[in-house]
Amino acid sequence: MKTGGRSRRPTSGFIPQAPAKALAKPKKPVKSAPLSLFAVTAPGLERLAVAELLELGIAAREVEGGAAFSGTLHDVGRANLWLRTASRVIARIGEFHARSFAELERHAKQQPWDRFLVRGADVRLRVTCKKSRLYHSDAVAERVAAAIDARLGSVGALTVDRSEDDEVSQEQTLIVVRVFRDVVTISADTSGDLLHMRGYRLATVKAPLRETLAAALLTSSGWTSELPLLDPMCGAGTIPIEGSLIARRIAPGLLQGGSTRRFAFFNWPEFDAAKWDEIVADARGAVLPSAASPILGSDRDAGAIAAAMANAERAGVAADVEFSERALSAIEPPVSPGWLITNPPYGVRVGERDRLRNLYAQLGNVARLKLQGWSLAMLSADETLDRQVGVPLETVLATRNGGIAVRVLRGSF
Repeated sequence: MKTGGRSRRPTSGFIPQAPAKALAKPKKPVKSAPLSLFAVTAPGLERLAVAELLELGIAAREVEGGAAFSGTLHDVGRANLWLRTASRVIARIGEFHARSFAELERHAKQQPWDRFLVRGADVRLRVTCKKSRLYHSDAVAERVAAAIDARLGSVGALTVDRSEDDEVSQEQTLIVVRVFRDVVTISADTSGDLLHMRGYRLATVKAPLRETLAAALLTSSGWTSELPLLDPMCGAGTIPIEGSLIARRIAPGLLQGGSTRRFAFFNWPEFDAAKWDEIVADARGAVLPSAASPILGSDRDAGAIAAAMANAERAGVAADVEFSERALSAIEPPVSPGWLITNPPYGVRVGERDRLRNLYAQLGNVARLKLQGWSLAMLSADETLDRQVGVPLETVLATRNGGIAVRVLRGSF
């Protein structure tokens, strides 16, 4: 968070609250008003999130960094429960111009805070300021905190993030304030924990693949659940597990046993537990009893296979994925042609490329020998290594994985 400039008093991450004032009771929220919503994605995954929302019957448009849509709290619930490629869903509280702290505080007080926060709520502020007269993010946070306090009369603990990586507890509501070119945009997080945190990947291995990126790899490849799926370098099993969730129509927000994770919008004044139970019941009713075609994952590392099996058990798809400890050269695919979808090592460190050339070449050689008629999709960060596979590859998606530029490549054997 930037420092500099003047503010009336320093802040340290916790903003002390002024004594409660005798204020008028906040206005009752307008429950029928649509919410301006945004599904946040990694770069390149925007169109996938749009397609997912359309499958839910929610009109959306592709915007840099995600998918924009309007909807009700019912739509907020379904989006959080079902989106596989988005990292979080946020709701726009308001947007206005402000070139002074007086303007900022005046406009901030006019926002419908009572629709997103209850009195006594614990609030976490995340503020960024760029190319604006208001460049001191601590001072901006202080004024927004004062506006929330004035509107609601009282809030609970109110803290300020020092980093976007700061964790938000389930009891807190995250408010994101962005000041860019003198335009202030205020949003409320609806998700809580990032949506890639499905709850099953507790056992990990080196260089794990995020669940949202695994889902993006699967959905952008062209694979459908009627065809076999094989990942011969499966690691902790994220690709086969996400494939199983897709094949069985299991909403990623559903935990094993049909319960769900806790989302941030559960703390909102308008949240209706009975309506949420209906959304969850519909999701449970959509689940298929089994995958239509074989889903296989293998790895030469016994520890990785143990982790993958434990993760599949937690995801509720252990019966749908066949995991085995075996070298790439020893894969045993199903008879019917399907898809080999994998995330091989990238070799970003100096000296690793030479070692990995043989691995990529072996992938191509084994596939041509054992996977005639199969299709290939893989995540890659190195064109030199890609050429070692020995088949024509087209780029179907470009994104980032852990700060590394990667592409989803597709081909056939």
